[in-house]
Amino acid sequence: MKNKLLLKTVYLLLPVFVIALLFNSCKSGGKEKDKDVPVELSEVDEELLQDVDEAKKIFYSLPSPLESAMLIKSAGATFNEGLLNPTANTSRYTTNKQMALNLGIYTCDLSFASLYDQTQLVIDYMSAAREMADGLGILDAINEETITRLEDNINNREVILDIVSETFLNSNSYLEDNEQPAIASIVLVGGWVEGLYIATQLVDTDEFNSDKLVGRIIDQKLSIDIMLLLLEDNIDHPAIPEVIDQMKEIKAVFDKISIKTTDIKPEIDKETSVTVLKSTIETNMTPEIFTELARKVGQIRSSYVK
Repeated sequence: MKNKLLLKTVYLLLPVFVIALLFNSCKSGGKEKDKDVPVELSEVDEELLQDVDEAKKIFYSLPSPLESAMLIKSAGATFNEGLLNPTANTSRYTTNKQMALNLGIYTCDLSFASLYDQTQLVIDYMSAAREMADGLGILDAINEETITRLEDNINNREVILDIVSETFLNSNSYLEDNEQPAIASIVLVGGWVEGLYIATQLVDTDEFNSDKLVGRIIDQKLSIDIMLLLLEDNIDHPAIPEVIDQMKEIKAVFDKISIKTTDIKPEIDKETSVTVLKSTIETNMTPEIFTELARKVGQIRSSYVK
């Protein structure tokens, strides 16, 4: 029951956190005035507040498929269709586990294509995601109206991104409403692994020390423990133990990476006279550890899409 409440809280808070993250990323470092915002709370119990706090932790460390794609693009990576799971593979997935993993994977691929304005691929991958949703008995999450709306706004990136976000939210909400939190957690795994796979494949190893994607990948070290927490809460589901073992294999590589953040120090920008708080992140990520991580993620991802 607690896990179901937590997951539902996570899905409900996703739009809020995405907007907040995007807003913060656009700020130039200037100071903001503190504002007193009146908040009215009613019938809020301690358990819900704890779940909200835990949900916040998840969304600051566990990106949705759309957020994964946004992180990849923000690092300056170029689009590569060859990294996506071909839509022709949909007929291969017949079990709930396979369809859940690939609903997450296809949603990530859909997000990746939409951010790079690959209009025909957007339609194709929305249809592939719909097939997975249909197989899981949640066709209403991606219905004909969704497809029509997508086609009618195919040149409007803002609307497309809204539709992609709604698709992910609706799919997981339907699973939750139908008492399938284990399947919902597997969808999250599929999307996260696909985002990590695409990111590792796009790193320029010749420019390893300066490639911004490396930093984005290191950030995902923070996601593993939370991912395992969600899965272990559903350990009684027959499909979960194998997924947990695979996540532990990825965690074992991430555990070789140390992350140390120096104290935050104020610095004054001489051009703007604005005080900016800065800290340095130090890590021991080496090309060898990265290669091991990329290989392990690739192996697990291949087992999901085969």
